[in-house]
Amino acid sequence: MDTSQQPPAGPRGIDSGTTWGAAPYPVLVADPFGDVVEVNAAAATLFPSAVPGAFLRCVVPAWIADAHARTGSPAAETGDAMSGSSASGSSVSPAHGPVGDRTFEARPTRTDDGDVMWWLVDDTDRRLAEDALASERRRTAFLAGASSALLSSLNVERCMEVTARLAAEHLADAAVIVAPPRGRKVSLTYCGPDGDVVHRQVQADLEQLPGLSDALRGFPPVPSRWIDPAAVPDWAVPDRFTDPVGSAVVTPLPGHGVPAGALVLLRSGRRPAFTESEETFARLFASRAGAAMSAARMYAEQAAITTTLMRELLPPRLHHVHGVEFAGKYLPSGQADRVGGDFYDVHPGTDEGQESLVVLGDVCGKGLDAAVLTGKVRNTVQALAPLAEDHQRLLGLLNGALMNSHHTRFVTLALASVVRSGATVRLRVTSAGHPAPLIVRADGLVETVETRGTLVGAFWDIGSTTAQVELAPGETCLFFTDGITEGRGGPLGDELFGVRRLESALARCAGLPAEAVVEHIQMLAAQWVGHGAHDDMATVAVTAPHHAHLSAVNGHTRGRYTA
Repeated sequence: MDTSQQPPAGPRGIDSGTTWGAAPYPVLVADPFGDVVEVNAAAATLFPSAVPGAFLRCVVPAWIADAHARTGSPAAETGDAMSGSSASGSSVSPAHGPVGDRTFEARPTRTDDGDVMWWLVDDTDRRLAEDALASERRRTAFLAGASSALLSSLNVERCMEVTARLAAEHLADAAVIVAPPRGRKVSLTYCGPDGDVVHRQVQADLEQLPGLSDALRGFPPVPSRWIDPAAVPDWAVPDRFTDPVGSAVVTPLPGHGVPAGALVLLRSGRRPAFTESEETFARLFASRAGAAMSAARMYAEQAAITTTLMRELLPPRLHHVHGVEFAGKYLPSGQADRVGGDFYDVHPGTDEGQESLVVLGDVCGKGLDAAVLTGKVRNTVQALAPLAEDHQRLLGLLNGALMNSHHTRFVTLALASVVRSGATVRLRVTSAGHPAPLIVRADGLVETVETRGTLVGAFWDIGSTTAQVELAPGETCLFFTDGITEGRGGPLGDELFGVRRLESALARCAGLPAEAVVEHIQMLAAQWVGHGAHDDMATVAVTAPHHAHLSAVNGHTRGRYTA
């Protein structure tokens, strides 16, 4: 074996003038019984009491003495002999430990006399670098996990709970999330050492906690050393945080243009105060938490706006009006859609003797763009409802409004002015490019209302014809969009539902209430198309009740009819 690269092992009693004695590394030699045999100049500087004859354990740190006891004792040598290894020149695993404010790696080498020569290498910088790298890896992993946990929910309260719990568990003893104040009350989310999260609203003076008002405005945080722990107000401390506050950090929760709040971290006096590095890391965590909370708050605001707008776009729930049964049902083209291009409305007359206006329409296209135009058409028709005595005039005004708008879409409409007269229900029906409605008589006979006209919003000049029909008790007039008849499905998936199939289904609805009619038709059409693509489907049924006399309250029936 080539030993030219190994440090030379001198015999017992060798003086410090040899090569190893002049080595820049601390070197000391000890016998198997733990007595110091020799030290070089560097070791003498590091261990002033380590002189030949001194007991090793009394002059060096315990970790070196323990390592020597494991490698240099007679028992260890006996073990080497029993295992068949040679004691001379054999090496064992190095030991590591601190000496003062530095760390060393001690590498042992046996001499020919059975002593152990310890070479000490200062690895303080390497250890610090390794510790710093390990710390950064832990922090990076924590931030990645925190981001995943925070972004897993778009609920503001849930984000605040996750933020407080993670901060209390990994950054401090307790954490408090301060939401942007609204009025006099401040919303707080607490998490103490026990990990329980509590939401509370308090009336608090934010100026009591240094830096909090600035953090809520998005200003840079105040250094922790500037915050007197005794100045932390009681409302900023969780109930179960019983120890005195030893140090505090106040940092903003940055949002998307507007601060999402502030994060307050608390440590008890039994733990070291926050270091500058820990404050920096807390700000990194706060930036991720603030972004998640801001996104959740933005989503909640947008969801509220969408719900409000959607409420105006969704088809209304129809009911009895002035002794006439009305029912409607709508199925959008996409499973994720709630609104689309089909719509219907019933505008009741002011009293029983005045006509109610029924509108069923189909805007060209589907999805959100069609829904926007749907809302415009519905609002325009509602404004024009007082002119419903003249269907052609109403359609002409609506056509002019659409032709003058930026939309390039058109709409088909079916209008019906409905009034009850004794036991019968009279309708004036006008179609503007829309499929003609069907009537199912009491005996099951199905008739097509003879009305036709030009679609609205495509040409400046439009025309239409109005048909007048009567419904006897139990008879129904069904209005529908082309999504019903043009729905493709069946055994092979490519056959239209068609008008004939619709007429056959409607014939079986003779005598049924309006609600049952639309439910039956929509069910059959939906079953026909199955899971395949289809257009919006909308139906409205106008039914003459079986009974002749209406008992109404505030213009709406209470379901009591007498012969």
